[in-house]
Amino acid sequence: MKRNIYLMYAMTFLQGMVFYGAIATLYRQAQGVTIFQITLIESISYALTIALEVPWGVVADRIGYKRTMVLCCWLYFLSKIIFWQASDFGGFLAERVLLSFVIAGFSGVDTSVLYLCAGQENSQHVFGVYNSLGMAGLLAASAVYTLFVGENYRLAALLTVFSYGAAALLSLGLTEVHPAPEKAGAREPFGATLRATLAAPGLLVFLIAVGLLTEVHQTVTVFLNQLQYERCGMSSTAIGAVYIAATLLGLCGVWSAAVTRRTGDRRAAALFCLAPALACTLLVFTDRALLSVGGIWLLRVSDSLFQPFQAQLRNRQVQTANRATALSIHAMILDCVAIGTNLAFWRWRTHLV
Repeated sequence: MKRNIYLMYAMTFLQGMVFYGAIATLYRQAQGVTIFQITLIESISYALTIALEVPWGVVADRIGYKRTMVLCCWLYFLSKIIFWQASDFGGFLAERVLLSFVIAGFSGVDTSVLYLCAGQENSQHVFGVYNSLGMAGLLAASAVYTLFVGENYRLAALLTVFSYGAAALLSLGLTEVHPAPEKAGAREPFGATLRATLAAPGLLVFLIAVGLLTEVHQTVTVFLNQLQYERCGMSSTAIGAVYIAATLLGLCGVWSAAVTRRTGDRRAAALFCLAPALACTLLVFTDRALLSVGGIWLLRVSDSLFQPFQAQLRNRQVQTANRATALSIHAMILDCVAIGTNLAFWRWRTHLV
């Protein structure tokens, strides 16, 4: 079981190594794809991912988690080859469509493998390391791009192909994991899994809270932070330095389990809700650079600690052998929350501008 965990660690690090991440939009534009076309491709991909969430969960529970992981890793590898060779709208659309299948396939399966291998007691720590290694891979790739690749966009894409190919090869070493013996047996119909999942006490409210916290973090730290920094009169160089530091803070998820052990689940949940509320309140009422940076960093740290915590709680809520299906149902609810919050945020941003 530990072998699976270590392989998953290595795979997420390699799949985090997107060498073209810093110039993904510029790369597409260099191939003649417009901003409107990029936005259209992303919208199609997002809609397809949502549509595939539950079907992929059902498939994963039927064919096994190892086969699903292997299939998705090789499709991931293929998508990067397509991206590397794409030269028009159709090529980049094909890459994102394939990526939608991959994202939906991984959803719930990777965490199921880690949860079943690590056990309930150690799963939060494992989730924290897993998330942090993905971020570490991105940071390593960004450093290589900055220092050695530069303007050679094609080389950046090719290096990403190599990284994802290595991850696909590692996936072949995974061993199958199964639900607890008392939950195994005859295949449970989808309707029964759906009812059992939604009947979990407090699940819907919990998922709405998870969705809201996650989307607030995403919107503020990716989009609105730049407006706040400009409001404070920060220079481009200072904004860049603060961004790098905020990215590094994403690695603190490895301490999520330690924080929860010290505070307990209830206090940890309260902390992970109050910290973002404090950060957002601070950002609303200040135009000082130091306080603004502190608010963004607090939001970043709280989310990094929160994600392994919520992943463990979601897995703990599953009371069916069809774990991947149940977690895919969770993901669909989170996607619906994301759509609603994004529409609200975009409307607010339109009024702000």
